[in-house]
Amino acid sequence: MEYSKLLRELPSSPIRNMMVRAATLKDVISFSVGEPDFLPQESVLEAARAALKISTKYAPGAGLDILRDTYVEYLNGTLGVDYTRENVVVTTGGMSALFLSFACILNPGDEVLVSSPYFTNYSSEILMNNGVPVMVEVYEKDNFVVTLEAIREAITPKTKVILLNSPCNPTGGIIDKDTLKQIADIAKEKDLFVISDEVYRHILFDGEEYCSIAAIDGMKERTLIIDSCSKSSAMTGFRVGFAAGPKELIALFIRATENVYSSVTTVAQYAAVEALKNGGEYRNYMCLKYEERRDYIYDRINKMNKLSCIKPKGAFYAFVNVKNTGMDGNEFANRLLEEKRVAVVPGIAFGENGRYYVRMAYGTSMENLEKGLDRIEEFLNDL
Repeated sequence: MEYSKLLRELPSSPIRNMMVRAATLKDVISFSVGEPDFLPQESVLEAARAALKISTKYAPGAGLDILRDTYVEYLNGTLGVDYTRENVVVTTGGMSALFLSFACILNPGDEVLVSSPYFTNYSSEILMNNGVPVMVEVYEKDNFVVTLEAIREAITPKTKVILLNSPCNPTGGIIDKDTLKQIADIAKEKDLFVISDEVYRHILFDGEEYCSIAAIDGMKERTLIIDSCSKSSAMTGFRVGFAAGPKELIALFIRATENVYSSVTTVAQYAAVEALKNGGEYRNYMCLKYEERRDYIYDRINKMNKLSCIKPKGAFYAFVNVKNTGMDGNEFANRLLEEKRVAVVPGIAFGENGRYYVRMAYGTSMENLEKGLDRIEEFLNDL
């Protein structure tokens, strides 16, 4: 039996590979997986417990009406757009929302522009839906933010989608409002669709304010927002995500969910209602803690011999330049794990442009940050 050639040729996730390797060793401090160390707030856990007495049955494929309505109220208040329930579908996390977006939008051979370094699953999910990922390189000198010139140069007659991720995993870069407006102009001029991955929109530092390209004039009908409770509400295991966009596209999403996973776990959806309604203060608290960690890791890294990183403006990742060590990110990460029991992700996992970088996730305690950075400093001194 010959199984799927496409799936056999897809690379496994380097992030997961590092996580699995680290789990086989003792006394490892891991900065590999982008997962908050916070628990969901207590009222969210209580809502989940209470939901067990309300319903353990199937939910509608589009999601519970109460959650869709709550999300619409939250999204309209946060972004200033005018969505209704018919513009929203509940998905099994942001990953599922991304996969279904490509399934519902792409035809074979359609090209998707992806700024690189990029979240590792983007290219695989595009390929699994018969699309073609086209990498648009971004650079440290531009704060890892895509330039308009690079976008224009990458557009071909087969280009269909511009994929945006701001704040960005793995770099922490943010696309400012003026740049978003100009990207919107390109999308309208070239008749392109935009998928906007906004799962980190609440994790912003230094007083930054979030702007969604969907809120720019003329973009609501050509933008699909990808969202999730995983990062903003520390609900990774609940697997509740969202897609918000044109009604005709969301109708296709609902058709897809009925053929893929039926519905999102009912209990998790009730918990998400509570997180969206009453989780604002807790989201702000977590963001303040992430900013403290960001400041600490940025200061420590840039004081170390042969390492540097730009100051992330959002998310909870530091994209660390290791080129001056004489190693690429892959060798650096593997030696660091074997010699000092610290797990980071090689930058090549996020695209060719990340070859001389490693990603460090600081969704962990300050104690772990201090210990891990002490070990990295020892590693550098031992070279």
